[in-house]
Amino acid sequence: MPLDPDFSLGTVAVALSPAERFAEFLRTRGKRITKQRRAIVDHVAGRHEHFDAEQLLADLRTTRAGAVASRPTVYRTLSEMVDAGLLNKMVLDGRAVYEHDYGYPRHDHLYCSGCRRLIEFSSAEVAKICDAVAASHQFRARSHRLIVSGLCVDCRTSKRRTRHQDRV
Repeated sequence: MPLDPDFSLGTVAVALSPAERFAEFLRTRGKRITKQRRAIVDHVAGRHEHFDAEQLLADLRTTRAGAVASRPTVYRTLSEMVDAGLLNKMVLDGRAVYEHDYGYPRHDHLYCSGCRRLIEFSSAEVAKICDAVAASHQFRARSHRLIVSGLCVDCRTSKRRTRHQDRV
């Protein structure tokens, strides 16, 4: 089966902005959208990078929002954003890494264990395999998560150079 050469992510239309969706989620739980929560959601929604809580905290400290967002508030808000369906949480090498979920198409990842880089890709072939396996077990799949671990070309190349130099 030939692979689709275009592994790029498409787009998904959404009815609410991430901030509106989060505010709605909090209201259904009797909570309110505080200034701190809004600053965190706006900051996260304004970028599409994989990040951990400490990176987010460091980023927030360089903005005006950092003055109002404490470490416990950042961790609690990230957990609430996962529960609200705005973020996905992945644990890689014991480290919790977050990425956008709301408004982004289904996709999978290549994870470099050398430099810790995550590479996103979308593949119709992977989706077909998941659907076929689910159907063969009379299973109704809602989602899947595929993370292929290994070494990127940069890490493989630098390892070879280091090993060669070590032999000299």
